[in-house]
Amino acid sequence: MKQMFRVLLRTLVFLFVLVNVIVAFHAYKFTHFYNYGEISVKRPEEKSVWDKTNEMLFGINAMKLKNTIAADSSFQPIYLKTKDNLRLEAWYIKADSAIGTVCLFHGHGGTKSGVYKESEALRQMGYNTLLLDFRAHGNSEGNTCTIGNDETEDVKLAYDYISNKGEKNIVLWGISMGASSITKTIHDFHLQPKKIILEMPFGTIEDAVKGRLKLMGLPAQPIATLLTFWGGAERGFWAFNMKPQQYVKSFSCPVLLQWGKNDPRVSKSEEDILFNNIPGTNKKFVVYENAGHESLCKKEPEKWKTEVADFLK
Repeated sequence: MKQMFRVLLRTLVFLFVLVNVIVAFHAYKFTHFYNYGEISVKRPEEKSVWDKTNEMLFGINAMKLKNTIAADSSFQPIYLKTKDNLRLEAWYIKADSAIGTVCLFHGHGGTKSGVYKESEALRQMGYNTLLLDFRAHGNSEGNTCTIGNDETEDVKLAYDYISNKGEKNIVLWGISMGASSITKTIHDFHLQPKKIILEMPFGTIEDAVKGRLKLMGLPAQPIATLLTFWGGAERGFWAFNMKPQQYVKSFSCPVLLQWGKNDPRVSKSEEDILFNNIPGTNKKFVVYENAGHESLCKKEPEKWKTEVADFLK
């Protein structure tokens, strides 16, 4: 009996260690972006059985995407420096007779060119725009992403740059990780934008991990908790504290929250909790019936322009 118990115990310990090693690899890959051209990325149909097994055991390699829009003379390149000496690249684009400036922040794995459509629409509404590549994304330096923790510094740098130009009417807009980063920045640094637009922010980092696992067809627990732990441990922060649902309690300006009904990553319940935690009554929650976890401006352009223009009046 004792021998069987020892075998069972050793097996359980081995499985526990094995699962944690696999999850640690996945956490690393989720928060690390290789430089463009540093690795080869295969299409799903090109992957062999070994490729798929390797990804299952060690995670999927992610490469920094290139900006797909060539900046012309109307784009003013801006370079910001983080406290750990990373150079971030942004575009500052002026509007005719501007009435304010909107800072735009993309999602995990994206680039500033990915939110250019929103920038165009906002300039037509009379706003200058500042589009930022987060650290480890696009043309900005770095290879490590913290899903909104360290990115709060990036948001603050963009906000401070516009504020130091003398702009009084600053609006913060973000999608997914960009939206979630805004919530933590407001909470940590007590910024005072005139208005905030959040599109499909996750409720907590653990919720974001659950959404990713759902897309992969994997069970949420206990993997989500382990991934959250290892992702934070490897990047030097306590990831369980990353809770946009709680950060929004420190908001003191009008807020527009937007979400796609077909979103496979961020749930309606997450957004409901977040919305209810925003103080006051000067807030609005808009659901897009035909959109998922994607650009709402591109998916339902007329509705997006109407809702955003009405909010910014």
